[in-house]
Amino acid sequence: MTAALQSDYPPDGGWTTDDLDALPEDGHRRELLDGVLLMSPSPTRTHQTIAGRLMVALEAECPDDYDVTQGVEVRINRTRSFIPDVLVTTAAAAAREPSRYEPHEVVLAVEIVSPNTRSIDRVLKPTLYAQAGIPFYWRIETEGVGLEFVTYRIDAANEVYTETGRWTKFVDTGEPFPVNLPVSRITPRRR
Repeated sequence: MTAALQSDYPPDGGWTTDDLDALPEDGHRRELLDGVLLMSPSPTRTHQTIAGRLMVALEAECPDDYDVTQGVEVRINRTRSFIPDVLVTTAAAAAREPSRYEPHEVVLAVEIVSPNTRSIDRVLKPTLYAQAGIPFYWRIETEGVGLEFVTYRIDAANEVYTETGRWTKFVDTGEPFPVNLPVSRITPRRR
C-alpha cells in the first residue's frame, strides 16, 4: 500500500500490518495504533546513546534463556504494532532471527521518553503492552538533571502494570533477571 502513504488519506479501513509490510525499507520508524499510522522523527544522539548503553549493560547481565536487542517491532495484532527502544525476549524467539516479535515472546519492553513521545511512552504504550501480556515495562525519563528509570511488573489478572521502583542511582531489581546497574553507566556525556 505504498500508494496510500503518498496520498492524503489512509487505506480504507485504516492501516494494517500487511500495509506496513508492503512499505519500502526506507529507515522510517512506523508504528500502528488501532489502524492509525504513527511516524516518529529520528531519535536524538542522547536517546540513541541511552538505548545503546542500556542494551550493552543488560546483555552483560542477561542469562542464556533471554536475549537483549533494540528497535525491533512487536506486532500486537493486525492493527497494533510498536517498536520498543530496548527489549528483552526469550532466547528461543531470538534464535529465529526475527524482524518482529509476538507479544508472548517479549519479556521486557523499555521506552526512553522523548519530548515528542511523552504521552505515548508514559500512558499509551504501557497500557497496550500490559493488555498484550508483556510481563515487564521500564520507562526512562530524560528530563531534569539526570536519568530516572521507572520499573513495572504486570498485574496479569487486571492487564495493568504496577510500579516496582524509581531508580536514579542504581537500577537494582531482580526482574526480569537480576540487574544491578549504575545509572551513570547509561547516562550520556553532556556536550
